[in-house]
Amino acid sequence: MNGVQDMTTAVSANRMELLQIADAVAREKNIDKEIVLEALEEAIQKAARSRYGAENEIKAHIERKTGDIKLYRVMEVVEHVENHATELTLKDAEKIKKGAVIGDVLADELPPMDFGRVAAQTAKQVIVQKVRDAERQRQFDEYQDRIGEIINGVVKRVEYGNVIVDVGQAEAIIRRDQMIPREHMRNGDRIRAYIADVRREVRGPQIFLSRSHSDFMAKLFTQEVPEIYDGVIEIIGVARDPGSRAKIAVSSSDGSIDPVGACVGMRGSRVQAVVNELAGEKIDIIQWSDDPATFIVSALAPADVSKVVLDDERKRIDVVVPEDQLSLAIGRRGQNVRLASQLSGWQVDIMTEAAESEKRQAEYKISTDIFVEQLDVDETLALLLVAEGFRNMEEVAYVAPEDFAGIEGFDADLVGELQNRARESLDRQSAESEKARIKLGVSDEIAAIEGLTTSMMVTLGEAGIKALDDLGDLSADELISREDGILNKAGLSEDKANEIIMAARAHWFDDEDTEDEAVIEEAVVEEAVKAE
Repeated sequence: MNGVQDMTTAVSANRMELLQIADAVAREKNIDKEIVLEALEEAIQKAARSRYGAENEIKAHIERKTGDIKLYRVMEVVEHVENHATELTLKDAEKIKKGAVIGDVLADELPPMDFGRVAAQTAKQVIVQKVRDAERQRQFDEYQDRIGEIINGVVKRVEYGNVIVDVGQAEAIIRRDQMIPREHMRNGDRIRAYIADVRREVRGPQIFLSRSHSDFMAKLFTQEVPEIYDGVIEIIGVARDPGSRAKIAVSSSDGSIDPVGACVGMRGSRVQAVVNELAGEKIDIIQWSDDPATFIVSALAPADVSKVVLDDERKRIDVVVPEDQLSLAIGRRGQNVRLASQLSGWQVDIMTEAAESEKRQAEYKISTDIFVEQLDVDETLALLLVAEGFRNMEEVAYVAPEDFAGIEGFDADLVGELQNRARESLDRQSAESEKARIKLGVSDEIAAIEGLTTSMMVTLGEAGIKALDDLGDLSADELISREDGILNKAGLSEDKANEIIMAARAHWFDDEDTEDEAVIEEAVVEEAVKAE
């Protein structure tokens, strides 16, 4: 039954039938019956205005129990009438209501009217629009609260790779990039997906589903593993290459429960159920550890790891593996190391034992040459410093003298002399860099940014970054990217790089505040002039 069509033809029909149709429409569209009746009242009002004149203020009321329709012309009691359609004098008001006073709003009941074809069509348009708006609002409210849930639906159609899904009271869409690659859907297929977003759009609320979202896998495990649902096991993170491979990190608050074994299930039944839903995607389940080295080694399984070297400040880790394990650790097209990096939040670099040895020797050689040149010492003493973990002049200049105590042959006088030479060398470098910075035209505003050394400023100047706007226009990746970042050798972390960029952008917001203050001040002056 087309309830909206029946309502427009029932306006002048049996009054109880009108209420029954309104109730049917409310049930059909799953909206409040009161909304339907209000839409009908508005439709009657609009039709009545076309009959009695659009200049009149007409209200309609449908009695909720009997279905009786009453029309009223609303008028205000005024001393001097300017608009005869909406105003009346006190004398005329007395005829409608005894004791009326100036300012009263009176409702003058109008005789019932028959709805012709045009009036009925007008009513239909109003009702259809109101019901549609109410239905859209209901859909938005319902599904907005369900973002993050898994929903079941039936494929309705496929358009240009996008899948339209019937989810019951609404339609949802899975865009092509949110599908699992090489997964083909046909009309009538039953499907499960993750509600990723619900947005208001011109054509109504749009429900966006995803099957490639990391949280889709997490929710599937929550459905399959009771311990996760109960909160005994927690999913710490998920990294996916949809349709190919995924890694999921889990942890247990109960020491007697093995989180990995619980997620795998008896003979792999639990994990296999998730794999089947994800079109055969291979899943590595990893026990989470708060020690980054331990966790990343586990995440790189099944590869064997010989050694790891952490750089906490930059959140980078060098993972050393035997030659025969290199391809396994990296994975096909870098998949294994990429997923491990996503899961841990660390940048993971894989290298063989031979490559790591060459890298360390090259770093030792660079540090040794710097110490020989800058400290004016022989190679043996420089090698001793490097062997004890000193890598740059700052460490030699500013560490506590006790840190030299373990080096054989280093007494207090030698340590004091080395630190003095290191500080003098740093001062010379700073002065030279400051001259170079000024010569390159790098502004004093950039020099005032905390966290930038003079050598970094010289590097920026050589790259054409000389003003705050130049620096503010950069992204953190452009500043510290390992491949081509301007300051990729400065040892800056991503957080520090972002702080520097935001400091360079700060004056943009100051300008906005100044403009706002100027507008306010100008408005105040104008008001003062008007007042005078």
